[in-house]
Amino acid sequence: MATNPAVNPPAYSEGSIRVLKGLEPVKQRPGMYTRTDNPLHVIQEVLDNSADEALAGHGKKIRVTLHADGSVSVEDDGRGIPFGLHPEEKAPVIELVFTRLHAGGKFDKGAGGAYSFSGGLHGVGVSVTNALAKRLEATSWRGGKVARVVFAGGDVIEPLVLRKASEGDRKAGTSVRVWPDAQYFETAALPMHELAHLLRSKAVLMPGVTVTLTNEKTGEVQTWLYKGGLRDYLIQELSADPVIPLFEGEGFADAAHDSFAEGEGAQWCVAFTEDGQPVRESYVNLIPTKAGGTHESGLRDGLFNAVKSFIELHSLLPKGVKLLPEDVFARASYVLSAKVLDPQFQGQIKERLNSRDAVRLVSSFVRPALELWLNEHVDYGKKLAELAIRAAQTRQKAGQKVEKRKGSGVAVLPGKLTDCESRDLAYNEVFLVEGDSAGGSAKMGRDKENQAILPLRGKVLNTWEVERDRLFANTEIHDIAVAIGVDPHGPADTPDLSGLRYGKICILSDADVDGSHIQVLLLTLFFRHFPKLIETGHVFVARPPLFRVDAPARGKKPASKAYALDDGELTAILEKLRKEGVRESAWTISRFKGLGEMNAEQLWDTTLNPDTRRLLPVHLGTLDFLQTENLITKLMGKGEAAARRELMELHGDAVEIDI
Repeated sequence: MATNPAVNPPAYSEGSIRVLKGLEPVKQRPGMYTRTDNPLHVIQEVLDNSADEALAGHGKKIRVTLHADGSVSVEDDGRGIPFGLHPEEKAPVIELVFTRLHAGGKFDKGAGGAYSFSGGLHGVGVSVTNALAKRLEATSWRGGKVARVVFAGGDVIEPLVLRKASEGDRKAGTSVRVWPDAQYFETAALPMHELAHLLRSKAVLMPGVTVTLTNEKTGEVQTWLYKGGLRDYLIQELSADPVIPLFEGEGFADAAHDSFAEGEGAQWCVAFTEDGQPVRESYVNLIPTKAGGTHESGLRDGLFNAVKSFIELHSLLPKGVKLLPEDVFARASYVLSAKVLDPQFQGQIKERLNSRDAVRLVSSFVRPALELWLNEHVDYGKKLAELAIRAAQTRQKAGQKVEKRKGSGVAVLPGKLTDCESRDLAYNEVFLVEGDSAGGSAKMGRDKENQAILPLRGKVLNTWEVERDRLFANTEIHDIAVAIGVDPHGPADTPDLSGLRYGKICILSDADVDGSHIQVLLLTLFFRHFPKLIETGHVFVARPPLFRVDAPARGKKPASKAYALDDGELTAILEKLRKEGVRESAWTISRFKGLGEMNAEQLWDTTLNPDTRRLLPVHLGTLDFLQTENLITKLMGKGEAAARRELMELHGDAVEIDI
């Protein structure tokens, strides 16, 4: 007879808790640390270490070999991985680098650190490669000696062997040969086009460094060495001729710069074409950022403001045309290489840069350079202005067509709604803001082109058990429905969404308990009476920070401020400052009691700016509609005190109380 798991639940005791040691977490959840479609990213981790040596000025050659047995080796002529005993761990450093997560030479960014600018900074790179390899051989030439160590599945199988360098040996460098373990990847085959593109881009970004790819199976050898910069590379990649000469430049902070560390900055090359697929590539400290990030936002910001300034100076904008960043950027192709001292990436594979300051860093160098160029080449400036204005007119015409289809029976918008200027549904956002004072800061800090603000007074009505025809008796709910342009409906209805006025409906409340309660009430309203908006991905929750940390200047880094959503993030920020050598008493922590305490600039930086904010999309996750409905009934139903108590007893330990 089958046992009922509810009657005989599995035993849960102290012995149920497993502690994963060493490289076990990587083997159990490889997708958290690398791409698992093929082994390219684990090979890239080795390649990035060689590139970081060249970036630091310690190497001129990188050689990648695809061996006939399926292994891949990466060799460089850098300084060689140190192989002496680590002062604290009492183990050879070369062994720690390959077997210990968060062990690396990239954490120390201060003066005298091994690497000022590097791509590897999570400190898990080659240890992940080692964990997911059947075999890995590492050899280091350094100080007249040669060290070799061999691993299998992340464990040492041939301990470190040291010998004197012979006459035929190189003076310094590293060689790593990897046999990726096919069980961790969908395919063991490397995508050759992607690998060649990656190696060529490394050569482009490091003029004077020779990068070679040898394929033993085919006998093919490819070599890349670029003396020029990004211009030749971009011209080769373009599928259409530029209508304006390529705009290229670079800008880096010097020691006297008041906002950025010495050496931080960017190189760029931009082309504008009338047709063809745009080419867009960006890098941070030579790491390719396929998903873009804040450095690309800085390029866009710099280009837009320079072109807009030129158009205004020469009075080129036709009446009734509103220029947006996307109009200038629509036909832009570019290669951007940013240098950031302490970059923060999204996720372990580092495909997107999240560092807030990178927007200002790149924009502050691009904008003045382009403004100067446009005013020196007025005819080309006018051509570029024409491209942008044409894109704006096309966009506005498309928006007007949508407006006409909506018909004329539009309800009068609520008086307290501060609307945006754009009528582009995909681009527009409305923030439902807790309180009038926060609403005031949001109005001042927002981008009035596409961000609308609707302040809400007090707590919204709990609508879980309110009949639909009684909803509009509540002023706040009436205003929300009219502002978003969609009528209340049920899960089985097919409401008319053609009147929807905003692509994103964002709940913005304080980061405290009261703010969370208002969030729950508004989410209840949308789930119960506007479910199609959640289903179609239009509802979001904004996450303002709870803390601000002001840190003094340290080493090459100027004074800075960082924001934390909660205690966990605050602890991580303080831990990072300690590692950078900042004294406990040197930083100051401010706690925001509410959004109303933030000035307009802070609210924009942390919560409204699309490049730096954190906006969570609302969806049902793993639960279906009925399961979610049952759960919310327990939370929000008036006669559900017993069910609520049971829920609190079951899950109360997981709640963090903010007193």
